[in-house]
Amino acid sequence: MDLTKRFNKQVYQIAVSLIRQFDEKVSGIEDILKLTLGEPDFNTPDHVKTAGKDAIEQNFSHYTGMSGLADVREAAALFLKQKYHVTYDYTSEVLVTIGATEAISASLLAVLNPGDKVLLPAPIYPGYEPVITLAAAKPIYMDTTGDNFVLTPKVLEEHLIAHGDAVKAVILNYPSNPTGVTYSKAEVKALADVLRKYPVFVISDEIYSELSYDEEHVSIAEFLREQTILINGLSKSHAMTGWRIGFIFAPKELTQEIIKVHQYLVTAASTISQKAAVRALIEGIDDGLIMKEEYRLRRDFLYEKMTALGFEVAKPSGAFYLFAKIPAHLEQDSMKFCIDLAQKAKLAVIPGIAFGKEAEGYIRLSYASSMEKLVEAIDRLTAYLEN
Repeated sequence: MDLTKRFNKQVYQIAVSLIRQFDEKVSGIEDILKLTLGEPDFNTPDHVKTAGKDAIEQNFSHYTGMSGLADVREAAALFLKQKYHVTYDYTSEVLVTIGATEAISASLLAVLNPGDKVLLPAPIYPGYEPVITLAAAKPIYMDTTGDNFVLTPKVLEEHLIAHGDAVKAVILNYPSNPTGVTYSKAEVKALADVLRKYPVFVISDEIYSELSYDEEHVSIAEFLREQTILINGLSKSHAMTGWRIGFIFAPKELTQEIIKVHQYLVTAASTISQKAAVRALIEGIDDGLIMKEEYRLRRDFLYEKMTALGFEVAKPSGAFYLFAKIPAHLEQDSMKFCIDLAQKAKLAVIPGIAFGKEAEGYIRLSYASSMEKLVEAIDRLTAYLEN
């Protein structure tokens, strides 16, 4: 009996991301040095780990309510208010999710109908389109390559007008994966001024908010609270990727609908992880600063070296990625370039095509690796280019 053709037809329209496919493809190469995944090389702070151990000893091993523990929601709301000047009622406007990934899925599945359109600035992290496709909606990409990877109000409004009432949501991701580019307060306000004129949800993925190097991060919820579904979490700010703690912040009228999807996807986030999250958000409110300073040093090193090697780079102002244009005299098919680089130089970086057709001809390097590894990576890349 062959059941392989009887799945939800939308499942056949998606695949495992090219990021993961490529990473697995090159992982078997002996002595490969990987700058591929967005995984902090720091460990979770000790005091947060202690809180997790204490939670186990104190038998916090049962379900929480669907929204999450009250103390972690209160701590998350306080963190957001102190850091980004946005206020949410923790009793009705905050949901604890299993990482930002589940927050994205729950939000999109809650708002999308078949045939709806979702606007996304491109290039962009490839975690949104598959969920949009599963909802039988359609992603519409707004090319930012001509504007230094910044979505301009002009481009945004052109797409909102062109696609009309079919546009249900706009996704923002800043600081950006893969480019590391973020938005100034003036740029965020300008986007909000456009979006305010249209009946669209704004799903703002701000998971890298604590890794903004040159200016304080500004949430679009500061200007457009009533339309914004704000997503954040602890994976990047506190090196807690494996703890799987994310958050949705949104007006009560929105959260009361999103929670229905959240419940049936996961019931609730890990209780032990939530207790550790309270410690991270309160006592560890500034834990990310130490990591940020180290990332800044790595960014500066990598930017200087890559530019000297002939790569065109938009200097990252956040996150921990560097997005570089492959020099014109080299192979422009990013997948072919990266496979050749991995095979000959034993250096793995992500091909731009993983982030959409707008990103072809680019590569993404993650500098969530030690300076020692970055120095070695540049040595290998230099040798590859010379040969």
